[in-house]
This record gives sequence, structure tokens and C-alpha cells, in this order.
Amino acid sequence: MTERPTVFVVEDEEAYVEALKVGLDKEGFRVEVARDGAEALDRFDDLQPDLVLLDLMLPRVSGLDVCRELRSRSRVPIIMVTAKSAEIDTVVGLEMGADDYIAKPYRVRELVARMRAVLRRSEARSSETEPPAEASGHLGGEDDSAVVVGDVSLDHHRHEVFVRGAEIQLPLKEFDLLRYLMANAGRVLTRDALIDRVWGQDYVGDTKTLDVHIKRLRNKVEPDPSSPTRIVTIRGLGYKYEVPERQR
Repeated sequence: MTERPTVFVVEDEEAYVEALKVGLDKEGFRVEVARDGAEALDRFDDLQPDLVLLDLMLPRVSGLDVCRELRSRSRVPIIMVTAKSAEIDTVVGLEMGADDYIAKPYRVRELVARMRAVLRRSEARSSETEPPAEASGHLGGEDDSAVVVGDVSLDHHRHEVFVRGAEIQLPLKEFDLLRYLMANAGRVLTRDALIDRVWGQDYVGDTKTLDVHIKRLRNKVEPDPSSPTRIVTIRGLGYKYEVPERQR
């Protein structure tokens, strides 16, 4: 990442645009602006920003559609900007792969803290080495990149997940969360531990992000997501990836 990170601000409210230009420039960021979703999609590849600050309510192409399209072609960190009443849109945005969200009105200082946290997590993820598995998931293959628990297998290096022999596609955060759960299969993982491991110890959002990703994973790996048997909730503590009887 460059010494002066580029933030692509996708925002149509001029008051916010001007405030962000001034505030983020003072904090050491280079600011590029698009005032509608179509312009954001047209300019993204040429800009190659370090982070996207994406408003949900945009002309021409909605923020949700922009998020979906950007995530399909890039791992760039995305922070979504929502109205305080837009809880459903916030959840959908997280499901589509946004890294964090912030509600209007916000303080520039809080926004900058979230931006720097997301950028640090992105840098750490890019340089991450394979951590050792910590529990009873069976490690297969020639190295520790593959973990198999029951009929779910995950390969870190290939970024592949198979459920009952069929490959499923997972966004990066869902993949990282599943990987950590499976590597620690049979162990109860607290909510704080999961957030620290997947989102980083400097994550400043709430736990809704974790809940959304757990729900999405259950929809993809559970035979019956309404009655999960793989990713189970341990009330008052967190979650556990269950190990099948035959693998214990």
C-alpha cells in the first residue's frame, strides 16, 4: 500500500463530500470521489484504491449493487455508509462482502479509526502465513492447508470449499471464518475470539457482523440451516464447529 492511501469516496451528498475531502486529506489520505454508482464502477479499475467508502443510497446504481460488483472482482476493503434506520440494508451490505459499516451522521475521527483498522486487517491478511490448526479437525493432503471435518473440506491455498463433494463459493471473510471454525472443530470459540481472529483485535464495530457471517455460512454448509448441526451456538459464549462421531 502506498504511503498516502487512496480512498475512493462514493457519495452524492455534497456536504459529506466536501467534509471528507478536507478531513481525510488532513489525516494523510488521498481522496477520489464518485457521485453515483455508475461512475464508481466505471472508475474503479483505473483508480485501484486502497479502500472504498461507499454510501448505500446512490443515484443510477445503488450502493448495494456497487458493493456486489466490486466484491466480485476485487478484495479491496469496503466500508458502507448507511442511514441509522437502514438496518436491513446494513445486514445485506455485510452479506455482500462489505468489511465494515458506519451510520450517518458520523464523526470523521471515528470514520478514520475504522478506515485504518480495515486497512491494517487488509495488510495483515495479504502477508498472512498459514497458522497451525488447533484442534480435532483432520488435516489432509501434503501440508496443513487442507482441513476436513465430516463431509466439509476446505483448502486454504486453493481457496476452495467442498460440501458433500460439491464446491461452494465463499467471500473472503466467510472463508476465513469457516477456516478458523473448522481448524478448531470441537472447541467452543467465544464471539470475541472469532472477531479478533477474523476481523482483527482493533475491530471497532459491533458483533452484528459476526452474526451475519455465521448465518450466511449456515445457509451454505448446513443440511438444514434452521436447525444447525455443524456450526452450533453455545449460548452465552459463542460458537462451535461440531466434529462427527466417526471422526472423534
